[in-house]
Amino acid sequence: MAGHAKQQIDTATLWGGKMSPFSMSYGKLMMWFFLVSDALTFGGLLVAYGYARHKYTGEWPIAEDVFHSFPGTDAYLPLAYVALMTFLLIVSSVTMVLAVEAGHRLDKKGVIKWLAATVVGGFFFLGSQAWEWSHFIHGSSGYVLLENGEKATFETHGHHFHSTEELYAEADLVLEDGTVLSGTEKDQALSTMYKHVQGANLKENEYGPQLYANFFFFITGFHGFHVFSGVVINLLVLIQVARGVYDSRGHFEMVEKVGLYWHFVDLVWVFVFTFFYLL
Repeated sequence: MAGHAKQQIDTATLWGGKMSPFSMSYGKLMMWFFLVSDALTFGGLLVAYGYARHKYTGEWPIAEDVFHSFPGTDAYLPLAYVALMTFLLIVSSVTMVLAVEAGHRLDKKGVIKWLAATVVGGFFFLGSQAWEWSHFIHGSSGYVLLENGEKATFETHGHHFHSTEELYAEADLVLEDGTVLSGTEKDQALSTMYKHVQGANLKENEYGPQLYANFFFFITGFHGFHVFSGVVINLLVLIQVARGVYDSRGHFEMVEKVGLYWHFVDLVWVFVFTFFYLL
């Protein structure tokens, strides 16, 4: 407007880059950039998983029928252990919040206590995921392919067999048309067995389409790598806190930055748990 001079910004202020446009440190800003890019990666994986599941509608296994074991018992407990893993990972996110809050108060002992609890929770999740992978790989009774190309499954009546020989001897054999074979008929059918598919790997899968096993290993493994990385980073930061490194700096911003990563890892698992185990 006439009579009003335009405000001029000097070159040093305009191009100096002294202040962050988002009022945060360079480290936190770069962490957010990384998390956004990582979120796009996980989003792409889950979209691909959804497409594959839609393509194999009717053949895709039900998670409750696959993940029903619990350490120390043979009881049928659908998704119980996965739910426990999820709960403890969420609890570790709470302990991380408390560690960051203690850091804002410059409470070194509080940071050590809650960050150590977060590391313990991460280790438990990793150990639980290793057990879950082991169970998934070894499988249950599986199925057999006969020489005539027919696929037959075992009727275990809820029993858990500790060896393949025990499975062959005591479980009934169910053909594709629903015929149940036992005794001599079962033994004759098993004598024509071409292959016994038990458990899952990148080539065979007793639970359903091969893509199901491939997605399980890749998505949960990719997330598990993130959890492992988070545990290692949290442990390193915990050591630095105990040594008084951040006391000398006068702030615990590093705890807040690793906290952002840990919350992201927990949030991603909520989506993985929902898409892979619940839907």
